[in-house]
Amino acid sequence: MEHLNIALAVVGGLVLVVSLLSSPLDRSWLSVPLLAFLLGVALGPEAMDLLDPRTWGDSKKLMEETARLTLGISLMGIALRLPPDYPFSHWRSLSILLAIGMPAMCLISALLTYGALGLPLLTALLVGAAICPTDPVLASSIVTGGVAKENLPGSFRHLLSSESGANDGLAYPLVLLPILLLTAPTGDAWLDWFGRVWLWEVGGGVLVGIALGWATGRALRWSEERGYLDQPSFLSITVALTILVLGVGALLGTNSILGVFAAGLAFDQEVGGQERSEEDNVQEAVNILLTLPAFILFGLIAPWDEWWSLGWAGLALVLLVLLLRRLPAILLLSPWLPSLRNKPIVSVMGWFGPIGISALYYATLASSRAGQERVWVAVSLIVAVSILVHGLTAAPFAKMYGHWQRRQQTRTK
Repeated sequence: MEHLNIALAVVGGLVLVVSLLSSPLDRSWLSVPLLAFLLGVALGPEAMDLLDPRTWGDSKKLMEETARLTLGISLMGIALRLPPDYPFSHWRSLSILLAIGMPAMCLISALLTYGALGLPLLTALLVGAAICPTDPVLASSIVTGGVAKENLPGSFRHLLSSESGANDGLAYPLVLLPILLLTAPTGDAWLDWFGRVWLWEVGGGVLVGIALGWATGRALRWSEERGYLDQPSFLSITVALTILVLGVGALLGTNSILGVFAAGLAFDQEVGGQERSEEDNVQEAVNILLTLPAFILFGLIAPWDEWWSLGWAGLALVLLVLLLRRLPAILLLSPWLPSLRNKPIVSVMGWFGPIGISALYYATLASSRAGQERVWVAVSLIVAVSILVHGLTAAPFAKMYGHWQRRQQTRTK
């Protein structure tokens, strides 16, 4: 109980500080996820030793479930934040990023892991698959807030949000393929991958999400028309829908993370209108509340000894992944992405592909299903550095692009 009370005090205190200082933090070099991670490190076994999740049970399983809930809340927020017609009017750009860009990032990351750490090819591919999606939690900290809205074009923010919303769930088949090849005969693995993973877990997850999102939207309209709905109960609906999809999807054995994003889009098609601002407000508030514990927990269980054991090879891997995992693919695909109108915004898009909670979720999945502890060590190190580097560069890079854009506008007058 003492650990629980300490955790409650820490999370509550940090949420209060972040809420009261939201504007200065938004304009500073210190991102909220980075602040939460550093607080977790300070409280954990490596520093003050006030909290040790290893004494609570399976710390990786706790991380997996915390990450799943955090991803669900964040993905619902992204779905509600997007203009209702955006995924349909920009489907070509999204298809290019998801069908070409994401597999390319997976293969590049796998090859870099294979070269830097000398892991077996399938294990390296598992690392590459885990870190290929753009994290929606960290991406939200980049595309929301005053600094982002003042300096970054809406087309860029919507494109990055849509990509991070969809590719977290669509990375699941890429992660499952090496897991199946490592744990089952080759023929059975491929059959299982095409049949169960793609058709049922991915396809079924999307259908379940759409059905629940559409039904919830219709039920909301029905309740409003009869005057059954007051404002506080409306504000709880999107959170309840997220939890419902996560629970139903998991019970049915489908991809509940992708299902949440599909549910949010379907719900938005039915609702939309003037309530959208209220949806955004509650979703962002819940994002803050649930994002911080996930990063605090990661700071508490960070495997420092294993990171140090990687030595210079681990450092080389992190630097190579941050520089080469995303930027080359975005540069090559940019001619087919209308939202990326100029080289500076292409560079921003190529740099800001943060690796975070989604990668931790898939790394714990690899550890539990395939016993690949080395995947957890490599991925968690990359995530820690991504939180640091992308957190420190988000506001400055956004301001630099905004300054460049204003200079260009002045020259054209």
